[in-house]
Amino acid sequence: MIRLFGLLIFINTALAVDVVQPSLLMRVQLGDSVTLTCFCPEETTFVAWLKQAVGQKPQLMAKAVNFLPGEFCKEYKNIKRYSLRNAKGSFNLTISNAEPSDSAVYYCAAVFLHEVTFGNGTFVIITGKDSNSRTVVQQPVSDTVQAGDSVNLQCTIETGSCAGEHSVYWFRHGSGESLPGVIYSHGNRSDECEKSPEAGSPTQSCVYSLPKRNLSLSDAGTYYCAVAMCGEMLFGNGTQLDIDGYQKLLDPLHSGLLIVLSCSIILNVALICIRCKMTCTHCADQKNSDASKVEWSHKQSHDEDTLNYAALNLKNPKPRRQKKDGNNDTLYSDLRYRDYE
Repeated sequence: MIRLFGLLIFINTALAVDVVQPSLLMRVQLGDSVTLTCFCPEETTFVAWLKQAVGQKPQLMAKAVNFLPGEFCKEYKNIKRYSLRNAKGSFNLTISNAEPSDSAVYYCAAVFLHEVTFGNGTFVIITGKDSNSRTVVQQPVSDTVQAGDSVNLQCTIETGSCAGEHSVYWFRHGSGESLPGVIYSHGNRSDECEKSPEAGSPTQSCVYSLPKRNLSLSDAGTYYCAVAMCGEMLFGNGTQLDIDGYQKLLDPLHSGLLIVLSCSIILNVALICIRCKMTCTHCADQKNSDASKVEWSHKQSHDEDTLNYAALNLKNPKPRRQKKDGNNDTLYSDLRYRDYE
């Protein structure tokens, strides 16, 4: 049973379809052309493109079966600015003469063995000034921003001839992330707008701010301001927010704790050095003591090997009248020499 389960997992992994959209974010000027690329396995039986505008549901744009020419769906059939190219292992979508309504997230999907797999998506942002004088202007951050600081990101919207309420969205695109995500929405409002001082001009200037407080390194990235009005989505050029890695220690408590920690580390290092020095001194004394014992032992052995023996002849005095006895008595004495230096 376990072997069968493992075999099924292996087959499912081997047959998994991998859909690759190499471009995660594409900024396009009004009137330019852009090609969205999608790579999929050759065994794919069905591929499709879906479009998801901000605040709306995904819509099916185009589809293709095997290597047959693709076709657009519903309202996209009459848009001559769109074109498809279905080739072996790829399914590309080209948008010509880009308009503000083309700003959206485009997903490529592939079907293989009744399983649908989506790509990571491509966020297309159309920037620039349109024919109706509707613009979104973002001011850059002038000063260097460090962790712990606060900053206000501003977005100025010129509505042009488009009257009525509009919705404002803020997107953030950080390095290494898949797609820009919506981080804040002002909703439907026009209370922060001022009309143009020119007589009879319908143009309004709206200023929106995105306050960012107690910044951290994770807040770094490019922030885009977008406004939805008159059925279109207009994007600003983006504001790059770079955060220095050095974090200010504004809290006195943190500063005090850092000083205490530094003193503790210095004291521990000093104690370790003193202990190591004492240990080395004890080892040196022990080594000298052992060397002295070995030297004394060698001297003792050498003294035993260099013993001198002397023969003493002791003669007993005899009376002169008696005959001299030829036998002599010999006494040996052990003589040791020791150096008391």
